[in-house]
Amino acid sequence: MKKLLALLGAVVLVLGVAGTVAAADEALETTGRFVFVAGGDVEVAADEQADAVVVIGGDANVAGTVKALVVVSGTATLTGATVESLTVIAGAADLDAASTVTGDIYHLNSSIDMADGTTIGGDVRDITTDVGAFAIFLGAAALVLWIGFGLATVLAGLLVAGLAARQVRQATTLISREPGMAFLTGLLAVVVPPILAVLAFVTLVGIPAGLGLLFVLWPALAFVGYIVAAIWLGEWLLSRNRPESERPERPYLAAVVGLFVAFLIGLVPLVSAVISIFGLGAVVLAAWRTLRNRPTQVAPVVATQPTPAG
Repeated sequence: MKKLLALLGAVVLVLGVAGTVAAADEALETTGRFVFVAGGDVEVAADEQADAVVVIGGDANVAGTVKALVVVSGTATLTGATVESLTVIAGAADLDAASTVTGDIYHLNSSIDMADGTTIGGDVRDITTDVGAFAIFLGAAALVLWIGFGLATVLAGLLVAGLAARQVRQATTLISREPGMAFLTGLLAVVVPPILAVLAFVTLVGIPAGLGLLFVLWPALAFVGYIVAAIWLGEWLLSRNRPESERPERPYLAAVVGLFVAFLIGLVPLVSAVISIFGLGAVVLAAWRTLRNRPTQVAPVVATQPTPAG
């Protein structure tokens, strides 16, 4: 848990360093110098100045002037230094009596050691609560986005099931009868379009076509393929003990059930990718055979009718 809080704290500070520097006391001269080091140490001599110093996985030894000093998993040592704000995450800070922090000291899972006589213009604040609130906000935002994307995908699935039921049947039949060919075609459909797009970029005329292929057609086909594979999954779950000829004309219920199950199992890494590959391959293969006048034979379906009373 401490490591997670430290990581979130690092995210917070990276997002906020620019704002901290911009809001820094104008009494400290702006130099335009920004120092960022990961896995090493930084030293700011007594005659040196910097707007911001960020050290991750190392120590910062400061004797000069720094507006914003941030240390993650290391030690910040101030010796006669003047610092506008100091942030320490999963580390330590050691300030001698001749050092001055004109603003606040922020710390998370860290120790702050100040000698008698150290000048602190602001407060020493533990940001554990702030980082925890930020983590809750991120989690809530991710959940809302996930639910919103799920609802939009279900609506798209219902549209596909209603407007392209015959084409969906052709593609789902390929998943059932030729799963190996569908998966292989899906892999090719993942690899080939980027190659074609890069080749199109060679010529000025081909750049728009390459961009359209890479950022419009290719993602759209992958999304439709995901929906088709989810409909196949829904029909398999709903019709395992029922012959294909008794399936409804338009697979609305299969779309809802299949997409819901796909969302759940998609929480496992790579599962959504596998689903999309199967669906993408089936869509491309069905389209290719249709263009070559070799439509996939599907089992007849009947529309479900209500049983008359009496």
